[in-house]
Amino acid sequence: MLSSGPDVGVAARPTRATLLPLLAGLLACVVLMLALLGVRPDLAQAAALPAFWLKVVFAAALAAAGWTAVKRLAVPGVRTARLPLYLAAPVLAVWLAAAALLWQTSPEFRAALFWGRTWRYCPFLIALLSLPMLAAALHIMRGLAPTRLRLAGAAAGFAAGASAALVYCLHCPEMSAVFVGSWYLLGILIASAIGALAGPRALAW
Repeated sequence: MLSSGPDVGVAARPTRATLLPLLAGLLACVVLMLALLGVRPDLAQAAALPAFWLKVVFAAALAAAGWTAVKRLAVPGVRTARLPLYLAAPVLAVWLAAAALLWQTSPEFRAALFWGRTWRYCPFLIALLSLPMLAAALHIMRGLAPTRLRLAGAAAGFAAGASAALVYCLHCPEMSAVFVGSWYLLGILIASAIGALAGPRALAW
């Protein structure tokens, strides 16, 4: 079965066996966010601003790319050449938006766009919120047949971190594309590093 051709087994795992752990992980992530942080009180006003939706779309695009990587790296023989493009495209897009914002901002205010008010803990909160989703992703991948365990673990961490960043948008007061493209991405990369460290042990056959 492992050598019968590319994409073998992609749809072999029952949908329920995949969706239930993911939904449980997402629910745990939301509950953790609500318990530790809470929803920002001005969410309705923030949701009327384009900057809010930019960070939501950024996190959602990275989450979609991350879960695509998880799906493909969980199965032997599946083509993965395009995965770096999927992962890099949202980052490049938000960096272009950040560059345009910095260009339009007076030099004395540019540092505030980068540091914001929450840079000291934002990445670590995203990494913390990602842990339930990471556990769910590793559980699903363990039921399949990943062969590149460290890379598969990193993909699971990336997908979990991006999903956690999407949930974190409901709390985060930062709106700058410069901040989001830096500190959100760092939080996702921390989750990826945790996944890469856990992958060889958690996914071992």
